[in-house]
Amino acid sequence: MGQPLLIDLVADVVCPWCYLGWRRLKSALALRPDVEPLIVWRPYQLDPTLPEQGVDRKAYMAGKFKDPLKLKAVHTALVEGGAEDGIVFDFDAIALSPNTNAAHRLIRWSQGAGRQDAVVEALFAAYFTHGRDIGDPQVLAEIGEQAGLDRLVILRLLSEGADQDSVAREHAMAVQGGITGVPFAIFGGKLAVVGAESPENIAAAIDKALEPSV
Repeated sequence: MGQPLLIDLVADVVCPWCYLGWRRLKSALALRPDVEPLIVWRPYQLDPTLPEQGVDRKAYMAGKFKDPLKLKAVHTALVEGGAEDGIVFDFDAIALSPNTNAAHRLIRWSQGAGRQDAVVEALFAAYFTHGRDIGDPQVLAEIGEQAGLDRLVILRLLSEGADQDSVAREHAMAVQGGITGVPFAIFGGKLAVVGAESPENIAAAIDKALEPSV
């Protein structure tokens, strides 16, 4: 058994930097095979005010980026950065900006079943590579089923609003704790790395977190 390390990852599945951060965290852990990580996804919503059915993404992004050239530059940088980490970003394929509360709930349920990594990876790919609506219960149920969860149970829990308030509370706690940008990774409850840092920098943070306390 490796050295255990709790990693709390505060992130959102519609945040492209979080996708990069997720992949780079995995790469960092591959550099430290003696570490036995427990990654716990902590929900953060870039915009919790979005309606459940989502909004038109092009109009939404135009409202956030007044200069279309700046948005294009950001997308270009992400496409290039993503390629280095094996990520295919297809921003033109994304029609909707969804409310991610439901997606975070699916991740929460998948964690209890030991399928969190597969679900997180599938959610990121569904949104950023395939342009799917990850606010749609049917899409979420399909992703969950492919990861080994029960499709009908997922649909029932989503329709009942199970854990909706819990996710909203966790997001509020992150905001109250001073987190204003994601990804925000906390190693061993004592050291944080903000942003999509390189695998080498993340590995260095892992080493630091595992140093015995004086």
